[in-house]
Amino acid sequence: MQNLFEILKSRILVLDGAMGTMIQQYKFSESDYRGERFKDYPSSVKGNNDLLSLTQPEAIKTIHEKYLEVGADIIETNTFSSTSIGMSDYDMESIVYDLNYESAKIAKEAANKYTLIDSSKPRFVAGSIGPTNRTASMSPDVNDPGYRVVTFDDLVIAYSEQINALIDGQVDILLVETIFDTLNAKAALFAIDLILNERNISLPIMVSGTITDASGRTLSGQTVEAFVASLSHIPLLSIGFNCALGADLLLPYMKRLSNVTEFYTSAHPNAGLPNAFGEYDQSAEEMKLLIREYLESKCVNIIGGCCGTTPEHIKLIAEETKNFSPRIIEQL
Repeated sequence: MQNLFEILKSRILVLDGAMGTMIQQYKFSESDYRGERFKDYPSSVKGNNDLLSLTQPEAIKTIHEKYLEVGADIIETNTFSSTSIGMSDYDMESIVYDLNYESAKIAKEAANKYTLIDSSKPRFVAGSIGPTNRTASMSPDVNDPGYRVVTFDDLVIAYSEQINALIDGQVDILLVETIFDTLNAKAALFAIDLILNERNISLPIMVSGTITDASGRTLSGQTVEAFVASLSHIPLLSIGFNCALGADLLLPYMKRLSNVTEFYTSAHPNAGLPNAFGEYDQSAEEMKLLIREYLESKCVNIIGGCCGTTPEHIKLIAEETKNFSPRIIEQL
């Protein structure tokens, strides 16, 4: 298979869109989430989308294939919350390995299918490593600012279990995404570094942070420039931003990021901002026009969609990328 670093020199790669948005369309019930394996499980599991890789694998594979069909070069595994920390909400810490391994296998089968269809357009699987629902940098208790609900070591242990399973499932990339606390991301990257060294292998690493509001900072308070500086000690495939903002609001921060990094850059914004019901109304055509500005300003090498995006969004984005050359990395 062609080397990702080499491909990125010649064209812009397309990342897939939202997994959760597509899962919602199935309107799965509690029993659908449980499947046969967990039919007698004592805890409620509805809403645990990662579990569907075990109980509704065909649906997850179909979602992957829909994104591949419309031109996605990279698809993400259904593992955003598949750490022992994330699964503790459902008392399912014991199945973390299975979740990640099976999710990676499902995505890999789909990617291989489309690579075989057109070998000139290889497809890649990115192991999705989410931020967890805990933060190592800040206290959840305003009356006890020194308190931490999770430690760096806790995160390393949790991420290591996830990363080993994703690698065993044969992902092509490790994607540490939706970073709101860079200390959490550092724990993930530390775990990745340890595991790759232990296994004597190399895998491309993508990182993607989240600008939470108009302040232009992550939740833990970092500016774009600080975010880049604090994660650039590891040789990355790409660094970028996703989620929280729509394409229009994210663009200024992507331009800033593009100017301060020697890595490739990525963006997968939401389909606008959510409405009063938490739904995303931005059409594929509207988003395509906004993404065109990214391509014209040459601030991205990898582009896709986050919350609210569908195969229709990715289809138009993929078509649009064909008209533009990629951002060229300049030595700073």
